[in-house]
Amino acid sequence: MTKLSESKLRVLSIMKASAASLFVLPAGLALCLLATPAAAEQVAREQDIVELRLGQRILVDDGSCPQGQIKEVAGSQMTTSGVLRTRKCIQRLGTKQRR
Repeated sequence: MTKLSESKLRVLSIMKASAASLFVLPAGLALCLLATPAAAEQVAREQDIVELRLGQRILVDDGSCPQGQIKEVAGSQMTTSGVLRTRKCIQRLGTKQRR
């Protein structure tokens, strides 16, 4: 091969690598951002919730719900005085038991 064709091949391989990295970085960032909200915060008392954002859900394990359930406090609506909290008992997601 000539020097010119070797340098062209080198440039083409660098361009392919940079094009692949342009896709990998944003895809990895998107996956991290999607996985982050999945982890629900859990507190022992509802008074421990300092600031609740709109759409945020926090699990409260204060024993006020029936067995096998846990209280979910969610920021459901924006009002003039702040974020409106809604409370409901949901199924507790824990380790699955064998039958």
